[in-house]
Amino acid sequence: MQNWRKPSREESNRSRPGAGMLGRAARQVLLWTSCALVLAACGTAPRTVPVVDRTTPAKPPSGPAATAGRESSRLIDADTYIVKRGDTLIRIALDHGEDWRDIAQWNSLEDPNQIRPGQVLRVTRPGSTAAKPADSGVAQVTPVPAPSQSASRPLGTPAPAPTTPTPVPAEPVAPPATPVTPPAARNDPASERVEWGWPASGKIIENFHETRNKGLDIAGTPGDPVLAAGDGKVVYSGSGLRGYGQLIIIKHNNTFLSAYAHNRAMLVKEGQAVRRGQKIAELGSTDAESPRVHFEIRRQGRPVDPAGYLPPR
Repeated sequence: MQNWRKPSREESNRSRPGAGMLGRAARQVLLWTSCALVLAACGTAPRTVPVVDRTTPAKPPSGPAATAGRESSRLIDADTYIVKRGDTLIRIALDHGEDWRDIAQWNSLEDPNQIRPGQVLRVTRPGSTAAKPADSGVAQVTPVPAPSQSASRPLGTPAPAPTTPTPVPAEPVAPPATPVTPPAARNDPASERVEWGWPASGKIIENFHETRNKGLDIAGTPGDPVLAAGDGKVVYSGSGLRGYGQLIIIKHNNTFLSAYAHNRAMLVKEGQAVRRGQKIAELGSTDAESPRVHFEIRRQGRPVDPAGYLPPR
């Protein structure tokens, strides 16, 4: 007879159908329940969000960058000019109403042709101001009329009888001959005005336009005289300005320049004094489609319409 023993729990479970499967299912349910509790706890936990204080103003930049910014803003003013690519000293002088030799001297330029982009140039005479007055600044004074004699007459005294003045025959007086001042020139100070004359007698073939044409184009025959439009000094005579051909520039005073372009021949030299009406060149077609003189008036370096300054013809 064999010895009988009590079967173990594992043997009992194996002997019962489906017991192992139920145990595994119970463990899975327990695992899922634990995960659900952990997730719920994470979802209800408060989150910490960093707070940024934006009420404090940012500190101004310091160091080399800030110093460079201040230096750049200081240099860009009415007395200085920063050279751009393609600039020439002649162009800079024309645009600022100055003699290119003066600008070279003010900036100690040994070679005026060697200027580089980014270079800062003084374009006004040291010790002067670039701003010029727009009018004469003379105050208009209205005289006060003298008190009449009737104001000092005692009360009760009859007024004197009016007397009729004896008419005196007036001699005809010829009005003084005064030059006609064009409307645009009336706003200039008397010391800066120029007695303008026409540089050529031909027909105007192109009028002034702020963007397309900075002066008047006057047609003519090659060799016709080109005349100085006013008294002044020749500050440039050459062909170094692209698009102008053979060019003459005359400085009349601290306010006005005049330019004469496309000449066939130039009859004056730089530094020479000229008078209004003097022949300074021969009309030509250098850098132009047809024979003409391109005439500009520059007021403080800025092109203005010559028709507002030239006398009627």
